[in-house]
Amino acid sequence: MASHVQAHRRQPDRAPGVLHRAAPGSAPKRAAPARKERRRVISRWRVSSAIMFVLFGAILALFFSSEVFYVRSIRVRGNNHITREEVFAFADIADFHMFWLDPERIRQSVLRSSTIADISVELGWPPNLITINVQERQPAIVWSDAGAETWIDLQGRAMQARAEMPNLLHVNLVPGDFDGRKPSADDFTGEIVLGALRLKEILPAGERLSFHPIHGLGWTNELGWQVWMGSDSAAVMSEKVKMYKVLVENIISRAIPIAELNIANPDAPFYSVLWEL
Repeated sequence: MASHVQAHRRQPDRAPGVLHRAAPGSAPKRAAPARKERRRVISRWRVSSAIMFVLFGAILALFFSSEVFYVRSIRVRGNNHITREEVFAFADIADFHMFWLDPERIRQSVLRSSTIADISVELGWPPNLITINVQERQPAIVWSDAGAETWIDLQGRAMQARAEMPNLLHVNLVPGDFDGRKPSADDFTGEIVLGALRLKEILPAGERLSFHPIHGLGWTNELGWQVWMGSDSAAVMSEKVKMYKVLVENIISRAIPIAELNIANPDAPFYSVLWEL
């Protein structure tokens, strides 16, 4: 009996466990704070989005309502003869909004001017929304038709004469009716221009060239002869110049009074004798 009592005493004192079943609808409420935090984040994000939307709308409204973002004038660099107003007119961008500007379209529009060789377009912000850098064509000769002058560059491109150019070679159209077709500056090619400049080297000081649609380029030399040299390139004209010098020496040595020397066709040059009355 004593051993039975001792074994009973060795058993630890433990409180009996009782399992309680949770009543329906009484779930733990630990997730409630996290859910509230998510709601706060979503609310803040919605408010921020609304503010950004309003600001973006206000900025767009400012861009399209403010006068400073519409093209009223341009800045032009590199121009010596063509005016800023002319470049602006060729660009055809008056009253355009800055968002509508296309640099390549502007470039092609300005290149319609015969005075312009090339340009570059820079877009910016007010007050200089657009800057156009201009490279002008350089005149090589001045074509004159009854006093109306036109510039022609080395490539034979005619353009408006914009200033007095006394140092350039002047070419005067011979007056007359040439079978109903009147020559113009557009008839000059780059080769003819270079040929004319080659003749300038043997012209008397201040002498102007004349142009005849049949006989080509010519002038009155120091002896009072009317000389015609045709319309050829610089290389051919150089050969004609050599021929001209030889013919002049030969005619002078023979004391022939001539009125006209024509070397338009180098294979068949001829001269006209001055008739004495």
